[in-house]
Amino acid sequence: MRKADRLFEIIQVLRQARRPLTAAAIADALEVTIRTIYRDIAALQAQRVPIEGAPGLGYVLRRGFDLPPLMFTIDEVEAIAIGARMVRRVRDPILQEAAARVLAKVTEVVPEALRCQLATPPIYVSEGSAPEPGIDPAAVRFAIRERRKLRIRYGDGHGNHTTRIIWPIAMAYYVDVTLIGAWCELRNDYRNFRVERVLACDILDAQFPDDNGRMVAEWMALPKDRPDTSGATDRPAD
Repeated sequence: MRKADRLFEIIQVLRQARRPLTAAAIADALEVTIRTIYRDIAALQAQRVPIEGAPGLGYVLRRGFDLPPLMFTIDEVEAIAIGARMVRRVRDPILQEAAARVLAKVTEVVPEALRCQLATPPIYVSEGSAPEPGIDPAAVRFAIRERRKLRIRYGDGHGNHTTRIIWPIAMAYYVDVTLIGAWCELRNDYRNFRVERVLACDILDAQFPDDNGRMVAEWMALPKDRPDTSGATDRPAD
């Protein structure tokens, strides 16, 4: 294990501990010698990581310490670079801006040798072909988080318009379409709604029940075949 990785693991072990840990206990967890742990803790303390304690008494990490994301493998850096660029496909400006900020923050703290992998990675990610949404996706994500019902005006693939009250429980992002997974009060069943066909959307004060993930689990258990180009899905859709 590289020293940088080992230092990170020591902090993680101390962060999760409920009582002071001796160097021997940490050494057993990391499968290294006690002397190595003493050296590593001294190195962390020299870097102003708030580890308190002494040999023979045990060590604790002061509460509230946040570890900056300094230690990434090359695969982890590429995963960040690819993931942030794939957010362009979701056609959600708020998420796109957040992804750009994540890249900027990580680029600032990784070693110089890895920065080029974030700034100009030798990887191409297409922007996908999903159409622009008819509503603000951030509003839908807010409603999902807060369990708020939505009143939507929806146009199906045949040009018919309906007004519905839905319980938004999930977003499904495909390369060519974004869906809102929801319980539809009109159909009394789960339905998927294409975001570009939602013509209007109002967040209601009414909330739907917190069921500890039961509805999401039921929705996820439905057939998951990707939508075809006509917009139909194997899940109940409108």
